[in-house]
Amino acid sequence: MSSAAEALPGPSITTNNAPANLDDPANVRRWLQENHPKQLALLEKFQIDLRLGRILSSTTPSGGDEAGSNIGSNSSTHQKYQYGKERRLVTSHTVELLRSIIGPTRWKTAAQLLTLLRGLANELHDVGGYREPAIGNMVRRVMFIVRDEADNFPSGGGGGGDVESKNMEKIDELSAQVSTKLRVSPSSTSAPGRGKELSLASMLWAHPQHVTMKHSRQQSGEGISDMRIRSDSFGSTDSGAVNVTSSNSFGCDTAATQIYPPHYYMQWDKLRENVMEAIEEVRGELKDLHKNINDQATQHIHNGEIILTYAFSSTVEWFLKTAAAKKRNFQVIVCEGAPHFGGHAMAKSLAEAGIDTTVIHDAAIFAIMARVNKVLLPAHAVLANGGLVAPSGCNIVALAAKQNSVPVVAVAGMFKLCPLYPHEGQDTLNDLISPSSVVDYSLMGDPVLSEVEFVNPVHDYITPQLIDLYVTNIGGFQPSYIYRLLAEYYHSDDWD
Repeated sequence: MSSAAEALPGPSITTNNAPANLDDPANVRRWLQENHPKQLALLEKFQIDLRLGRILSSTTPSGGDEAGSNIGSNSSTHQKYQYGKERRLVTSHTVELLRSIIGPTRWKTAAQLLTLLRGLANELHDVGGYREPAIGNMVRRVMFIVRDEADNFPSGGGGGGDVESKNMEKIDELSAQVSTKLRVSPSSTSAPGRGKELSLASMLWAHPQHVTMKHSRQQSGEGISDMRIRSDSFGSTDSGAVNVTSSNSFGCDTAATQIYPPHYYMQWDKLRENVMEAIEEVRGELKDLHKNINDQATQHIHNGEIILTYAFSSTVEWFLKTAAAKKRNFQVIVCEGAPHFGGHAMAKSLAEAGIDTTVIHDAAIFAIMARVNKVLLPAHAVLANGGLVAPSGCNIVALAAKQNSVPVVAVAGMFKLCPLYPHEGQDTLNDLISPSSVVDYSLMGDPVLSEVEFVNPVHDYITPQLIDLYVTNIGGFQPSYIYRLLAEYYHSDDWD
């Protein structure tokens, strides 16, 4: 008989006095409270720091120096400018949080671990994680690691003969029910005598990841009561089929828990060890992120070029400083980036490094673009269609560059790659902040200004047609190749 901790993940009917299981992402907080209070305290501390913005101004969790410090980075300048802070700190803290929670907690299977991660993603999303897409990206990246390890599950391995035999019985039962459900009922076919044949729809949705099951509470804590597949919704009239709402995006309540392939419910002793090793590799990748980007600087910046950039970005700053340190002689034009004027801090830092730097008003972008050889833009997020979410004002830079046939290069780490599509246009991953940086509130008594609506967006969405190249820590890619990178970093079931 399985214990509560070994119960298969799936929605269950529980009372307030019943122990919480890893059967639903909504139960993760209560499960941590009952079984792992120390890990819950770490989660709550991270949530408070994220809500108050403390993570951006803290030190790197690993305690190491920031990449690029050896090329003259000015940390005090970073802290003074709000939108130039080291966003990699958020990513590093997120990975450290996931490592600290995944390691000591008593999950048993890949399915339970995925449920735990999805619950953590919901918790971080609810406290403002949606404003920093890198947080969700790191959770998806770890979920991809878990799925990859589970898919490589050895058929001969496991946590003992008894456990393995029980798991195999559950998988055999699940496989038999899947095979039964893949048969289309006679009433759903027009031709008589063809009710036992596979339909095109059932063949397309036969993969286990598309199976959705309805669970009822079992006294024994194990077993699967009823199930249906997505193909049942296409014309099947089976009276036993029950509609179940699929899982929703991070941060949203779900009516049913996502069901995973059968082998995700098997126990494997080395799963925890392999996942922790893969997380350490991700931490190492983040540590070397700027170094890998900066190594490509001389491939894109040449002697005598005039480079235009917008506002402040630590990634672009270190990229330019690395090219200058490698004896590249070039000139940089920095747009001031009103109303936050991050370009002033950027120009000061570049000038101190010995780079010929000029600051211009944003209104002069189109006039100066004819003299520019290349545009370097920072990135807040890289979207699934190859579009770019960048600081507000970058869109006019990209449009001016397109008009003058100037190549636009976006410099970004792969942790900014988001499996999201810009269905909301300019509102995608955007946020509106106080207009106090645009107009003084003391002037609002003026009868004319009082009728004016001030909109102060944080970001711009730039279409992929305006971007020529993405320079990342794993190489340079065109926007049309981004969809391939998504498949290498995230599982399609975790995109939402």
